[in-house]
Amino acid sequence: MDRFLNKIGRDWRGTAFQPNINPSNTGDVIGEFARATAEDTREAIAAARAAQPIWAAMTPYARGQILRRAADLVSARKDALGRALSREEGKTMAEGVAEAGRTAQILDFFAAEAVRITGEALASVRPGVEVTVQREALGVVGIITPWNFPLAIPAWKIAPALCYGNAVVFKPAELVPHSAHALVSILHEAGLPDGVLNLVSGPGPVVGEEIAQNRDVDAVSFTGSVETGRRLATICAARFCKVQLEMGGKNPLVVLDDADLDQAVDCAISGAFFSTGQRCTASSRLIVQDGIHDRFVEAMQQRMAALKVGNALDPATQIGPVIDARQLRTDLGYIELARSEGATLACGGIPMEGPGFFLTPALLTGSRNDMRSAREEIFGPVASVIRAGDFDEALYLANDTDFGLTAGICTTSLKYAHTFKARARAGMVMVNVPTAGVDFHVPFGGTKGSSYGAREQGRAAVEFYTSIKTAYMAP
Repeated sequence: MDRFLNKIGRDWRGTAFQPNINPSNTGDVIGEFARATAEDTREAIAAARAAQPIWAAMTPYARGQILRRAADLVSARKDALGRALSREEGKTMAEGVAEAGRTAQILDFFAAEAVRITGEALASVRPGVEVTVQREALGVVGIITPWNFPLAIPAWKIAPALCYGNAVVFKPAELVPHSAHALVSILHEAGLPDGVLNLVSGPGPVVGEEIAQNRDVDAVSFTGSVETGRRLATICAARFCKVQLEMGGKNPLVVLDDADLDQAVDCAISGAFFSTGQRCTASSRLIVQDGIHDRFVEAMQQRMAALKVGNALDPATQIGPVIDARQLRTDLGYIELARSEGATLACGGIPMEGPGFFLTPALLTGSRNDMRSAREEIFGPVASVIRAGDFDEALYLANDTDFGLTAGICTTSLKYAHTFKARARAGMVMVNVPTAGVDFHVPFGGTKGSSYGAREQGRAAVEFYTSIKTAYMAP
């Protein structure tokens, strides 16, 4: 069996290992992956600290060229990377390959951004004094990522960190070490100097805690649960460490009476159930106006019954497995909770026999916005349908949540579309497109309990991964 090591400084190493299991087929062991210790993490941080000044002193063009070579390598291998991702995480083959392609796009984008770092020269209020404003690298950035997008999310954090001259200590989710290993290997193959990017796969309470509390880490970027994000924020705040958090969502898709029914169903199916609903941007609350409610539910049931659930590596599969047994238990638990709260399981929600963690997509009708199942993030293929009398009630229900990542509406009315864009309390608003699915070159992030700190992706990334220095000089 293959063993995959952590990257610390110039060395690939590991002493303790754990198996990596295919969620479509639990008898398929992908390999054994090294588990980093707190001492490994401290060594990785020290290696990053030593390498960062040299990396930052390279020309932006040179840093960008390494990112561009990495983009080319990912693009050339996207089919193999996508297949490996699907085997490890459970996305369908089409989604896995698409994620690999998106990863290449992210790397390519920041390759170009490296030479676009700008500053300002300003007139001083004092005669003979020059003022310049420039952006500088932070130093060492700790990056902690989830399992649901094991190539794309690490890429959209690592690429800007490297682009702007930072060194990185990268802790991926324990469930997806193979994808992390592949990405780090490609970046080093592209010419990244030793120590600039360190891989420490291991348990969060050990590796993540060390990254958060270590004073040689200048900033921490995290994507994951609200609970873990809150703890990281507390640790980082205690030592005044810059922190960026992307957490959960309970995203609404509003369907008004005037919506195109087929379009609305397409948006709901894609947003709620593709990627097995394991996306922070998933449409977990379908808020449907009275006049279209029954037709919408009927159309959803028909479409859902035709979805093919199965092994992620089967090209015909549309919905793969959930990530592991614990997530399957969570999904089933929330379905039973919703029924006990008064909702009806209108479709799906049935675990499938076989050597994987399969669950047919579940549609809950008769839901209310005050139910726990409609307020807490489930992170699986489960969507609740909530009735609304009119647009104002639908908007109120959409905003009545502790989260604020994405919010969508299906309507043919320009009036309602523009009003929703203006009044929806979310960082990203979708009109007649699924709530899940974003472009790689524009800001990503939300409000309320979904996000904290600067936005991710696109040119907005410069706000987190750099600091501003103002200099005054008299001749």
